[in-house]
Amino acid sequence: MKSPLETETIKTPLLSMVIPCYNEEEVIGETIKRLKAFCTDLDNLDVELIFVDDGSQDRTRELLKGYALEDSRIKLIGFARNFGHQIAVTAGIDAASGDAVVLIDADLQDPPEVVHEMIAKWREGYDVAYGTRTERHGESVFKIATARGFYRLLNGLSNVHIPLDTGDFRLMSRPVVDTLRAMPERDRFVRGMVSWVGFKQTALPYKRNERFAGESKYPLRKMLRFATDGILSFSTKPLQMSVGLGMLCAALALLGILYALYLRFFTNIWVEGWTALMIAVLFLGGVQLICVGILGEYVGRIYNEVKNRPLYVVQEYLGFNQGGPEMSRSPVVNKK
Repeated sequence: MKSPLETETIKTPLLSMVIPCYNEEEVIGETIKRLKAFCTDLDNLDVELIFVDDGSQDRTRELLKGYALEDSRIKLIGFARNFGHQIAVTAGIDAASGDAVVLIDADLQDPPEVVHEMIAKWREGYDVAYGTRTERHGESVFKIATARGFYRLLNGLSNVHIPLDTGDFRLMSRPVVDTLRAMPERDRFVRGMVSWVGFKQTALPYKRNERFAGESKYPLRKMLRFATDGILSFSTKPLQMSVGLGMLCAALALLGILYALYLRFFTNIWVEGWTALMIAVLFLGGVQLICVGILGEYVGRIYNEVKNRPLYVVQEYLGFNQGGPEMSRSPVVNKK
């Protein structure tokens, strides 16, 4: 029989759940309730709930502080301003210390109960278990159609296969999380980055619910920006397409030159051809502007990278150890 000194202590695995929030005061109470219910159903797993307040302008942070004081499992990262959803997700990943990390939004469109299935896949040996939306309740036909079109366009342009009809709702093992933490790019498209790192991944179909309360934080403008980040971060084909457009324009210009020479030497028509000339000039000008715009997007991303600013600035940490999270890309923090 082993003595107490010889008995090995078996450490319970830790699950970190990262929940980005922006102006979610209407739903945050129900979110906490659902997550606590989820935690009570877990076997042989400790849980930490990392809420990242992305510069909310309502009472979201105030409410989260109250919940964090009541429950030691709840931790808070409060940004100094709004940095965007993908940066908030990144800050949560940086702070997570779990053996596995789950990304889930605070609006309850992605049911916390599905995480049980993700954990089962993780225990089977998968490094990533991501949710695939079979139904999307409460979303307009336009949003559903454009989202489906975007993912198919992105896969057509990118060398990395990104699963269709997925979001950031997923579980990732520690090796995947550590790899993501080593990726410093600023224009982040987390679901694409997870696909890029590889490892053993599997899909879990689920039905996406309506928002419990509040409004979507992704209006059309942000959706377009997000789509642009996804395409330009994982593909150089737009640059190659601009070369193709240039060659097409050169061919059309050559036909225009031959047409002009034909009119000059073989006819007596001097005024006619003005319409064709204007069409050619306008067409070439439009294509040139498109190509310059594509180049500008890539150059702008290079400019943002070389400035080497921190990805985010944290105003306060709450609920972490005295030294704060093991890794943070923020230079200014208040730890409580």
